[in-house]
Amino acid sequence: MPLFSRRAASRSRLAPLAFVTAVSLFAAAALLVAAFLAGRSCARGGDSLLDVHTGAWLPLGRVAEDLARCRLVAVGETHDDPAHHRLQLDVIRAVAATGARVSVGLEMFPAGEQALLDGYLLGRVDEEVLEKAFAAYWGHTFALYRDIFRTCRQAGIPLVGLNVPRGLTRKVAREGFAALTPEERGGLPLVACQVDRDYEAFLRRVAGDHAGGTDFRYFCEAQVVWDTAMAVFARDYLAAHPGRVLVVLCGTTHAWKRGMPYQVRRLAPDLPLRVILPEIPGRIEPATAGPGDCDYLAAVP
Repeated sequence: MPLFSRRAASRSRLAPLAFVTAVSLFAAAALLVAAFLAGRSCARGGDSLLDVHTGAWLPLGRVAEDLARCRLVAVGETHDDPAHHRLQLDVIRAVAATGARVSVGLEMFPAGEQALLDGYLLGRVDEEVLEKAFAAYWGHTFALYRDIFRTCRQAGIPLVGLNVPRGLTRKVAREGFAALTPEERGGLPLVACQVDRDYEAFLRRVAGDHAGGTDFRYFCEAQVVWDTAMAVFARDYLAAHPGRVLVVLCGTTHAWKRGMPYQVRRLAPDLPLRVILPEIPGRIEPATAGPGDCDYLAAVP
């Protein structure tokens, strides 16, 4: 919407005076607009997050006070974006600085690797061993997470594996959840492709050639298994560790309120949780993000 509208210039003898006045008014207005934009830019600096409930940009320290009163905080990431991992580390440090007892939940490790994570934290497992295990399960991007792991080790912040073996989700994507054996299911509740329209639309875009029919249903079930497993393991960890705040690091799709947090709500309706998503131009933006997506949107460089 234009800030200013032009009026036709008068041809009277007062035209020169009117022109000077108009220029002065325009300059004054421009200064006011510049000041406003400068103030808005400062308000949403690199360490600021948008509270999507109020529309206010808040410093991370203030947001951390709210996060510290929760039990679970999901912080989304694009896996290969260093800025997103810096955001996650900043959130971990900020919540810990409030005095809260922080643990870090990881999509990048299955729950079955908990002994390895505990050993790393206690200094019994070398970083090289952790990196090899990370590569075997997640891929060769350990360097992007290195500072997070080292900070947790130095500060004594527990690391918690929240995922299932990759082979399990691949099997569900090929054959459906019903194909899992009781042993493979473990503690997972029954899983079905029951998601809202926005999540289904997203999954259909991701599924590509698998869209529609039985194949899509299996693909959807595999995604729900992933979300549900992290929700189950997070819930169980928090039940066994009262007073802890679990900061979960996972992809933006899983951190999205329609993903893993939705499954947490189904399993533990009264569990206080918050969701932080990074701003991604064209996908997740201040103009479009709302409470159905996240609680806070982070401006990352």
